[in-house]
Amino acid sequence: MSHHEGQTTTDERLVYMANQIATFFETQPGEKAAAGVADHINSFWEPRMRKRFLELVESGNVSLKPAVKDAIPLIRRPQDAA
Repeated sequence: MSHHEGQTTTDERLVYMANQIATFFETQPGEKAAAGVADHINSFWEPRMRKRFLELVESGNVSLKPAVKDAIPLIRRPQDAA
């Protein structure tokens, strides 16, 4: 199956969503933005989504907003999200 213009991969979608969450929290002062991003991801993303997102972050091939980067240590890593 080809990758058509306008379609995004699941990986691209995860990065996009994380950056959108960061956009919402950017108005929060200091570390509150990162805490808000992490809290949202921990509360609303299923374990498989968090696991894949953290794998993408570790690959170093994603462009993340500063609040997302700061949130990474606060995002809970699922033990086994098969």
